[in-house]
Amino acid sequence: MGVVYVVGAGIEGQEGFSARALSLVRRAQVIYGAQRLLALFPDLTAEKIELSGYDDLSQLIQDHEGSVVVLTSGDPLFFSIGRNLLRNLPKERLEFIPNVSSVQFAFARIKEPWDDAVFISTENRSMADVVDRIVANDKAAILTDARHTPAAIAEELQRRGRDGYTAYLCENLGSAAERIVKTTVQQLPDTEAAELNVLILIKSYDGCSQNFQPTLGIADSEFLALKKQITTEEVRVVALAKLQLRHDMTLWDIGAGSGSVSIEADFLLPNGRIYAIERNVEYLKFLRKNLNKFQSRNVRVVAGEAPCCLEEIPDPDRVFIGGSGGNLWEILEAVDARLRADGRVVLTAVTLDTLVASSDFFENSGYYVEVTTLNVARTSNSTDYKVFEAHNPVYIIVATKDRD
Repeated sequence: MGVVYVVGAGIEGQEGFSARALSLVRRAQVIYGAQRLLALFPDLTAEKIELSGYDDLSQLIQDHEGSVVVLTSGDPLFFSIGRNLLRNLPKERLEFIPNVSSVQFAFARIKEPWDDAVFISTENRSMADVVDRIVANDKAAILTDARHTPAAIAEELQRRGRDGYTAYLCENLGSAAERIVKTTVQQLPDTEAAELNVLILIKSYDGCSQNFQPTLGIADSEFLALKKQITTEEVRVVALAKLQLRHDMTLWDIGAGSGSVSIEADFLLPNGRIYAIERNVEYLKFLRKNLNKFQSRNVRVVAGEAPCCLEEIPDPDRVFIGGSGGNLWEILEAVDARLRADGRVVLTAVTLDTLVASSDFFENSGYYVEVTTLNVARTSNSTDYKVFEAHNPVYIIVATKDRD
């Protein structure tokens, strides 16, 4: 068996091939590729085999002797056929000759650097996963498909309140029908898109948010919230410390309210995932606005009532419970069933009822339980004298799951 040459086609037909790539194609005895790529070489006498998306190329190649070339678009190892070939054929049988990818070409057209961008293929991904990747980065290039269209992606970004991007819709690149549209996430759903397109989204801070630096103890006044529906600054800092977060953990924030815990946890989980779970429609509005304001990257909103809405999200390493909506026992049972071994739950309570009920549950379930009482008093500027205003004590229950 000889070497299989995997040759990337450029944007602009044969003019985009290097001299070596053209030489390999012309010497080939068998050429595989999509119909539009085979059509670039109408005069060649080699056997041409048109590929569909369902063909097992590695098996087809095994059946042929002689010089074999596989034509693909752009860079064969960039969201392309190269990965599949490497899984099924020895590396020594493969040689890759890359070309300019559609993403490179798109960035050149809009005159933007692309070395700091994340590249996302929508193939075999859910919409939630696609948008998770987008909001976790300042610059994203998305290879869309018939289901994950630019309009659908923009609608999901708006639903999450994460619309602070400039959008570039790059269609039919290198062809006579090429079109580049600069627009916004808000306008993108009303913009017609060609089937062949690259969508580039670049974070824009102008007019939509401030560029906050990662910090613990963000002032309560910075969050949009209904009165008293927020885990206060001092409690939040202690609760986050008790969670003992590591960079790649999955955190459930149950009863997320304004999202203050999720937002600060986001700074501590650069490679993690946070699920902000909230059932109240009014709170959800504030939650989404706060996520946009603080440019939170790894927080996904789960709108629904726990524990019913927990089934579709990944198992947690850590759980914060700031509100239970009267379903405390059911929530704790669901958390216990899903929490990883050695996982940790942090729960805040302002009533003895919640303290006793949660402590009883954890102790009876074999958790190691620690309770901290936090008494906070702040100075008030409402009088001529410096006086302290005491806040209600808050109980912070920390429960660590037994490894066994």
